[in-house]
Amino acid sequence: MTSRVTLVSPAMSPSLRQARFYDGDSVDDLGAACARAAAGSLPSPARVVTSPGARCRETAAALDLDAVPVPELTGLDVGRWRGRTLQEVGATEPEAVSHWLTDPGWAEHGGESVRDVCERIGRWLDAAQDTDGRTVAVVEPEVIRAAVVEALGLPASVFWRLDVPPLTVTELSGRAGRWNLRLGRPLAAPGED
Repeated sequence: MTSRVTLVSPAMSPSLRQARFYDGDSVDDLGAACARAAAGSLPSPARVVTSPGARCRETAAALDLDAVPVPELTGLDVGRWRGRTLQEVGATEPEAVSHWLTDPGWAEHGGESVRDVCERIGRWLDAAQDTDGRTVAVVEPEVIRAAVVEALGLPASVFWRLDVPPLTVTELSGRAGRWNLRLGRPLAAPGED
């Protein structure tokens, strides 16, 4: 049995545009329009899930997907940094940002470590591999990073070296405990391939 997981990153939102740690904001008008234009471009799924955050749920709706929020697919919890820009945090806590970007086990911001999110998403992927058919998951960029790290057995230290642009597709296919990766396909309006 081959399982297929299609990971879709959310449409543009103010927090993405401003490099601000996600605080629950919605997709912006342009992001919603781009997602609506891409509706119908994904292969037919057996199931559709989403991160619980507003921008993922709204992106799924704009893509005309009836998605179920899954708590395990929540983005990386950044604790006290939520809602602040990376530049703001870097100005007030430069050593903490340095540790966060270089030590996957660091979580002194009061949230979750990179290693923890990778392990959480790895458990979800293990369960997904036991399901037949295609799963489409509209999820936060860091969930996609964690999925790639876990699927390929990469060290968590590469997490921040994986860029996930808005409205792109990362595809995993797997069987017998092994995943293959196809990443970075932009969502396009049907017929624009």
